[in-house]
Amino acid sequence: MKLLNVKIPTRFLKKLGPGLLFAGTAIGVSHLVQSTKAGAEFGFGLVWALIIAIILKYPFFKYAPIYSLSTGESILHGYKKLNPRLLYIFFFLSLTTMFTIQTAITIVTAGIASSIFGGLFSVEIWTVIISILSFTLLSLGKFNALDKLIKYLIIALSLSTILSFFLAGFEFGEPMKFQQVFPVKNSEVIFLIAFMGWMPAPLDVSIWNSLWTVEKSKKQQNSIKNSIFDFNLGYFGTALLGICFIGIGYFTIYNSTETLSNSASIFSNQLINLYTSSLGEWSYYLIAIAAFSTMLSTSVTAFDASPRAMAVTTELIFDKKIKHIYIIWLVILCFGTITIFFIFSSQMGMLIKIATILSFLTAPFYAITNYILISSNKTPKEFRPSKLMHLLSVLGIIYLVGFSVFFLIKGF
Repeated sequence: MKLLNVKIPTRFLKKLGPGLLFAGTAIGVSHLVQSTKAGAEFGFGLVWALIIAIILKYPFFKYAPIYSLSTGESILHGYKKLNPRLLYIFFFLSLTTMFTIQTAITIVTAGIASSIFGGLFSVEIWTVIISILSFTLLSLGKFNALDKLIKYLIIALSLSTILSFFLAGFEFGEPMKFQQVFPVKNSEVIFLIAFMGWMPAPLDVSIWNSLWTVEKSKKQQNSIKNSIFDFNLGYFGTALLGICFIGIGYFTIYNSTETLSNSASIFSNQLINLYTSSLGEWSYYLIAIAAFSTMLSTSVTAFDASPRAMAVTTELIFDKKIKHIYIIWLVILCFGTITIFFIFSSQMGMLIKIATILSFLTAPFYAITNYILISSNKTPKEFRPSKLMHLLSVLGIIYLVGFSVFFLIKGF
C-alpha cells in the first residue's frame, strides 16, 4: 500500500506539464501584485473583472494547445500557414514587450528575495543572480529541468496561498463586503485595464503554451483528454488563486493607511510585513514561501518562453534551422532584462503598468489570429470550435477590442 501511495501521485504529476507551466507563468505579477492591490483598494469589488477576464480569454488560450495536439506543430507554424506576415507582426510585438515584461517579473522576484534574506544582497544583485540562475538552468537542463522544477513550485505556492487566504479571513474582524464596483477615475481605469490585461496572463502566453505542448509531446505521449485536463487544471487554478490573492489583499490591507510603494524592495517588505502583522509573526515564512515561489515560477517560465518563441519565429521567417538560436535569444533576453532593470530599478510600478497595458492592447491580435487559425482548414475538422466556443470567442474578441478602445479614450 505504501508503494501505491507514492506511485500514484508521481504518475499523476508526470502527466501534467504545459498546464502547470502556464499556471507558473500566470500566477505572478497579475496575482501577487495586481490582485493584492485590487483587494487592498477595492476589497472583493473587482472579482467581476477577474471572472470576466478568465471566461472571455479562455477560448484563445485553449486553442493554442488544441492546435498543437491536433497537428503536432506549434501555433507559430499555423500562423505562417495562415499568412507569413503574421510571423513578422508577432516578432515585432514580442520584441517590444519581452524585455519590459521580463524586467517587471524579475524586479518583483528580486525584491522579495532581498526581503526574505534580510538584505543579504541588494535588489540589483538579486536581479543579476536570478537572471544568471535562470539562464544556467535553461541552457543546461532545458525543458526537462523546467518541467520538473515548476511542478514543485506550483504545489508550494498553491498550498501556501490557499492557507494564507483562510488564515487571513479567519483573523478578519469586520463583516465581509462583496459589492462589485466599476472604477470611474482615470487612475482607477488604468489600474483596471492593467489588472485585466494580465489576468490570468497576457494572451501571448497562449503561444508559449503551444510550444511547451510540442516539447512535452516529444518526451511523453499523452492523450488529448489528459492534455486538455492538464490545461484546464492550470488555467482555472489561476482563477482560484487570483481570488485568494484578492482576499488576502482585502483582509490585510483594505482600509489601512498603508500605500504600496513602487520600489521593489520596499514593496516586498511592505507586502510581507502587512501580511504578518495581520496573521502574526509566525506566518512570516508561510507568506514568504507563497510570495517567492509565486514570482520565481513566473520568472523562470517567462525566461524560457520568450527565447523559445523568438527562436521558432526566427527559424520560420528564415525557413531554416539555426544552430543555438534558443541560447542566442536567451542571452539577448538576459542582457536586455539586466540593462532595463538598472535604468528603471526604482520604477517597479511604472514597469508593471507599461508591461500589463501593452499586454492588454496587443491581446486582440492574438485572440483574432488564434480564433481564425483554429476555425480554418489548417486545423483538423474534429478539433475546430463548437457553436458554444464560437459564441464565446466572438464575445471575447468584442470584450478585448472594446476594452482596448475604452482604455485609449478614457485612460489618456
